[in-house]
Amino acid sequence: MMNKKQQKRYIELLDKDTYESGEYQELNDLKFIKNKESINFRLSGDNKYYYANQCNEFKHNLKKLLQKSDKDYDQRLLNRIDNEGISFHPYSINIGYSRYNQHYKNFNSTKELLGFVVGFNNAMEWA
Repeated sequence: MMNKKQQKRYIELLDKDTYESGEYQELNDLKFIKNKESINFRLSGDNKYYYANQCNEFKHNLKKLLQKSDKDYDQRLLNRIDNEGISFHPYSINIGYSRYNQHYKNFNSTKELLGFVVGFNNAMEWA
């Protein structure tokens, strides 16, 4: 979770047009912290920034998809997502923060979860 100092610095860096040495990496680190807020498993390696961003995009894409639907169930699900949020756990994507909340989708591994998220985002780009 980003503290107030990090949030302030994040906004400052977003408003800049050019970056001095080290500021771009600092911006990436702050984006990672912001994107990782709903991810409840360890991301490491070179792809951690990519996967954190993909999970954040997944939340926005799922909301977009549900808003286009006229089904009552989808509208109720959208309201729950707006109120409780989406969280990512090693084997599931849940509506709400806890891993015991409503499961949106279950997986056999974290790699499978991340593959689904990336695939969903790619499909939404083409839709």
